[in-house]
Amino acid sequence: MRAGSGLRRAAFFPFSTGEGKPPRRAWQKSLSPLERVRRMLPPEKAAEVGRCAAAPQPPSEDRAAASPEVAAAQPGPFRAGELVLAEMRRKYNRTLKLMCRLVVGSVLASNGGLLPHQDIIGQMPGQMLRTSAGVRLQVRRPSLEEYVLLMPRGPTISYPKDISAILMMMDIHWGDTVLEAGSGSGALTLFLSKAVGPKGRVISYEIRDDHHSLAKKNYRHWCAAWKIGHTEEWPDNVDFILKDISTAAMGMKSLTLDAVALDMVNPQSALPVVQPSLKQGGVCAVYLANITQVIEVLDRIRTSRLPFLCEKIIEVTHRDWLVLPAKIKNFKSSQVVETQENIEETLQKEYEENYLQDQVALTEGEYNEPLSDDTETHCSVPYIARPSSWQDAHSAFLIKLRKFGPLHA
Repeated sequence: MRAGSGLRRAAFFPFSTGEGKPPRRAWQKSLSPLERVRRMLPPEKAAEVGRCAAAPQPPSEDRAAASPEVAAAQPGPFRAGELVLAEMRRKYNRTLKLMCRLVVGSVLASNGGLLPHQDIIGQMPGQMLRTSAGVRLQVRRPSLEEYVLLMPRGPTISYPKDISAILMMMDIHWGDTVLEAGSGSGALTLFLSKAVGPKGRVISYEIRDDHHSLAKKNYRHWCAAWKIGHTEEWPDNVDFILKDISTAAMGMKSLTLDAVALDMVNPQSALPVVQPSLKQGGVCAVYLANITQVIEVLDRIRTSRLPFLCEKIIEVTHRDWLVLPAKIKNFKSSQVVETQENIEETLQKEYEENYLQDQVALTEGEYNEPLSDDTETHCSVPYIARPSSWQDAHSAFLIKLRKFGPLHA
């Protein structure tokens, strides 16, 4: 049956190109889509299509310059005034991160030596450089997560692992208007600014003058560095207000809020103030340090009959893992944690040292038992995988409150 069906298909779809011509085999070159279209057009139109296809294309650099989206996505070299993150590998698989602003004439100082800023300016992100002591550093632009962890801080910041959960809770989009109570050091403010985009708005209240000034300073430093290192500017969409949120009811009457984030000691005092301005169905995310504060907030909602429904209470956990090649000696595994800080200038020497570091040192003098078959089959070297000895401790509890409307009969 299969042979017969194949013959019938061959009868309906012959591979010959005309009488007297041998059939074109499947492995021979077929017509391109453009050539097929050109053969279906009149002769004058076909000639025009051929000329357009034969016209030289502009170089990729010209196309990138013509398209601002493509140009914005392409990273450029470091310039004076922008932020740089230098990473240095340490012992025990740890990394030392240093962040600074590039200034001509300044020097990046570390326990691994000195590196002039002039040597960084003009380099591409991801470049490996050597300090005065010969230690290798990788320089690149910091991400927003790394910036909020390394920027100057007064109060404890909202950690990125918690901020990601807050943003998921609030479900905000470009163009939304969001209120934040408790600017702190400006960590959550920056992520909210990114989430709502240039057409959105973030209103950040802070009661303490020193925290208010620090949040504005960190926000402006990030915006200035972003403008230098990117073609587009960071959205200027944050209004910092130095005022107690519990006394700001009059100034919020004209606002319609899509979401609210409360990061303060007593958020229960702010709930009656933000509730009238929060849209129906909007989310209020509350960031609290201990579980007793969670109980106080829920009790205030119950006793004051506030139109909030508690959807969830979570504690965000975060666990780092180490996955490293093992060094087996007398069948006692240990991590390969050696780092090469003083590398010889010769490429051959560097290759040999890196090769030996990645290998498994096997000593079977006291044992006659070879390695297991699973080890030889699934990987060339055995690995150790375990949680890191340094873990992020508890940071906060998160409450997701949603505003509901009145019940219609």
